[in-house]
Order: sequence, then structure tokens, then C-alpha cells
Amino acid sequence: MKKTLAILLSVTMLVTLLVGCDDSSERKGEVNVYNWGEYIDMSVLEDFEAETGIHVNYQTYDSNETMYSTLAGGGADYDVIIPSDYMIARLISEDMLEPLNFDNIPNFSDIDPELLNPEYDPENLYTVPYMWGLLGVIYNTTMVDEADTGSWDLLWNEKYAGDILMFGNSRDAIGIALKRLGYSFNTTDAAQIQEASELLVQQKPLVQGYFMDQQFAKLEGGNAAIGTYYYGDYLTMQENNPDLSFYLPVEGVNRYVDAMCIPKGASNKENAEAFINYMCSTAAGQKNCEEIWYSTPLLSVRDALDSEVTNDPFAYPNADVLAKCESYAGLPQDILDLYDSEWTRLLR
Repeated sequence: MKKTLAILLSVTMLVTLLVGCDDSSERKGEVNVYNWGEYIDMSVLEDFEAETGIHVNYQTYDSNETMYSTLAGGGADYDVIIPSDYMIARLISEDMLEPLNFDNIPNFSDIDPELLNPEYDPENLYTVPYMWGLLGVIYNTTMVDEADTGSWDLLWNEKYAGDILMFGNSRDAIGIALKRLGYSFNTTDAAQIQEASELLVQQKPLVQGYFMDQQFAKLEGGNAAIGTYYYGDYLTMQENNPDLSFYLPVEGVNRYVDAMCIPKGASNKENAEAFINYMCSTAAGQKNCEEIWYSTPLLSVRDALDSEVTNDPFAYPNADVLAKCESYAGLPQDILDLYDSEWTRLLR
């Protein structure tokens, strides 16, 4: 769900990589990749081209919703996309993904079995995990009293009015309110969702705004005291501002997975599967993990990482922590419509 250091998230980026392919006649086709901003070690793309001869066209998006609108609008031709769990479920339900030929993805065998056959793709026909992690609260220890931390309540604490950053998408924002109320992220009870929306309406006068990766600059620069974002991104922020800290709210949090998929009708399906397979290699996986700090789904990469990383209870949580986590599942269309209408009402 990601998405570290998204300096370029508001700008569509096209990277033309010609390493090992000085003459176009030497290329073995191309692959069009659409990913979150700054969610990869860019040298991995060069490595892939050098090893396979396949030319990479690489573009970025800033949210699952932006990616969905682009695909649904039919205005672009992508071969690999990397959406989050709940969006994958929607894409599958709308017949927007191609089943994968796993004969072309032998490195799939290195994926942690705990991440296989997930709720969003129960037969594991369409997806290969790319990264995963936990959502939590990031706060500035010089601006927030420790006694106020520990719960989602912090994001509704009037003491910090104007210094609270809230998620800039409906699924996460409403989900946080649902969890604060003690409900499931995946409830289909319209009354519960509307109750959560009312909680966000009550919170609105306290928040500085609704943001995605704009939270980086605000939290790193001390221009806000509290945000809610992904642990991998927190690690990047904390490098730039050591006053920042992180916790998992006691009411429960989201355990998310971003996975590689192939859109329906992709022009370069075999090249897409070659790309996915390469991303699952130990070399590529380790480079990506060490660049963006998200948790790897690859067992060989986890074995290769420094023990300080693998022993981090937020990066690789134990069973007790995971028991407090809930993953997003797909929702029926009427509930998705309700999310959209409630989100529009909130932002008016």
C-alpha cells in the first residue's frame, strides 16, 4: 500500500532504461510497469534489462484509486501493476486481471506460505506478493505527550487540533474510524460504516488535512505532530527526524499486502511474468527491501537481512502482534458505493 519517499507521486514518471540494449533490434520486447512512487530500487530495473534484454517502461501512481481510475478508463496499456489487497479484490471481481502462468514464475516458491491464498485472491490465481507491512500511528515525541498514545483516540484528541494528519483515501480513513469503534475493517453493515463516517465528521475540525505521502514532509519537518501511515515509511521518516516514534493502536490495525498482477488484455504477458519472477529473485528482493524498508515476502531475503531488521517486532511481527491485525478484504459494490458517497460528504 506503500509508498515511501513519494517525491514524484504527483508526477507521472516514465523511465527509459537502455542498459545492455543500445540497439533496439537487440531487445526482447518490452514490459510496461505501473507502481507506487519510489517503491523500488531503480537499479533493479537496470539489472532486469541487462539480464533479460526486455525494455522497461516504468510509471508511477499515488494511490490505489488513481491506479484503478487509470485502468478502468482504458487510457493506458500496462503489463504489471502493484495494487494493495482490497483493490486487488475489486479488480478480480470486475474481471480486470489475467490469471498468472506460474510456470513462468518459478521464484514464487520463495514466497512465505503465510502470504499464500489470501482472502483477496483465495486460490492465488492472480497475484504474487511484492511487499507487506503494518499500519500504525506516527507521532513527534517533542509535540505529543506519551500518556496520550496507544490508541486510535490520539487522532481525535482536541489537544492536538491542527497538528493531526489523516489518511487521504476512503478505505483507510473510514477503516480507522471503524476500528476505533470496535468494528471490522471489512464490515458490510451500512449502519456501522455511517457511524464511522460520523466519527470522521467529528474529527474533521481537528485535522490539518487528508494526505497520502505528503505526510513525509509534514512529519519530517515538524509541521504536524501526528499522522497515520505505514511502518516501512515511518522508518524512512525517522531517519530524517529522530524525534518521530511509532505505535500500533490497541484497538487493532491493518496488515496490508501489495502484490504484483497483470491487467486483463496486457500486451506483453510473458514479459510481465518474467518481470514478476525477477522481482522475486533474492538479489532483486534484497535490493528492494533495503531501499524502501518494507517487509519482504521472500524467505531467502529475510534470511539474508541483518538480524536487527528481522527482529524488529513491527517489521516482522510475532503471532501475538498479528493476532491484533486484520487484512482488508473485497467489499460488495453497494458498500463500495457507500464508501464513495460518505467520503464525498466528508470532504465537502
